[in-house]
Amino acid sequence: MKRVCMVVPDRMVKGGIAAVVNGYRGSQLEKDYKITYVESYKDGNKIDKILKGICGYFHFATVLLLKKPDIVHIHSSFGMSFYRKLPFIYMASWRKVPIINHIHGADFDEFFINASESKKEKIKKVYNKCDVLIALSQEWRKRLSQIVPEEKITIIENYSVIRENALEERMKRKCNNTVLFLGELGKRKGCYDIPAVIERVKRSIPNVKFVLAGAGSDNDEKAIRQLIEEKGVTANTVFPGWVRGETKDKLLREADVFFLPSYNEGMPMSVLDAMGYGLPVVSTNVGGISKIVHDGENGYCCEAGNTEIFADRIIHLLSDDKWRYTASISSIEIVRKGYSLNAHLQRLESVYEGGKS
Repeated sequence: MKRVCMVVPDRMVKGGIAAVVNGYRGSQLEKDYKITYVESYKDGNKIDKILKGICGYFHFATVLLLKKPDIVHIHSSFGMSFYRKLPFIYMASWRKVPIINHIHGADFDEFFINASESKKEKIKKVYNKCDVLIALSQEWRKRLSQIVPEEKITIIENYSVIRENALEERMKRKCNNTVLFLGELGKRKGCYDIPAVIERVKRSIPNVKFVLAGAGSDNDEKAIRQLIEEKGVTANTVFPGWVRGETKDKLLREADVFFLPSYNEGMPMSVLDAMGYGLPVVSTNVGGISKIVHDGENGYCCEAGNTEIFADRIIHLLSDDKWRYTASISSIEIVRKGYSLNAHLQRLESVYEGGKS
């Protein structure tokens, strides 16, 4: 049985990387491979993060020396995540252990295109020490091919878990006029556009409720709340904070439409999660979203920033029961055909065995 050392965030970390990895725990992957998880990051203050990182480096060094893994699988993003993963990549490279770097980053322009030449050279040097880069979509494969040879890059899209009973419940009940957002509350996710969307939707559906479940920086959250107050839609907006477990499950079951107005994405787990619950989706045509949100089939893919179109599409879904149910069924079917956890793991195991996903 092959030994895999997987570098991951703490399971309680907010965001898509932890969501992806948490699905691996207890799955068929752990039956087919001997996996050691090395946690390198956690949410919290700077001291907590530094201590977690240092412990992660020591744990990783111990695993390399004593457990002698056959593969190192690193989950990384851009920005500070890139720098945090440098020691792992160099240590594995020194031990001549094959490295798979699973790239979950979103803002490629800031990370690479607009970077200084010295930073570009550092990024290329580090990424080329990896044997395989996993991209989340064809678009991201093309972007990463500016850093490493394209033959080093393989595509493994994110996954969803189907909840058939959630779809059945939704089909039986009346529309709640509830629109759900899950994720980081900030500019990249399009949250500064949401107040204008709520204002437009409220004109047609006065009792609409937008649930903005997530967390952001203090400045972002304050600015978004201020915009909502200025638009006069405070009564139509709920901020439950970052949700997990039963609370997240409840929100996904009670919602009628999922909304993600992002400007940059890979392949968001939040959209796939929503589709697994049979939710129609209104989102943007960035990153890999158009691969899973088929415009006019299980929702709509719009241009980022177009608040008028966002509102129109949400109103259409909330107002037309037949269309909303059709889109709900389509979300489930799209997941079933190509974005199940089993399909994802089969592609990942193919990479572990030296093939292409």
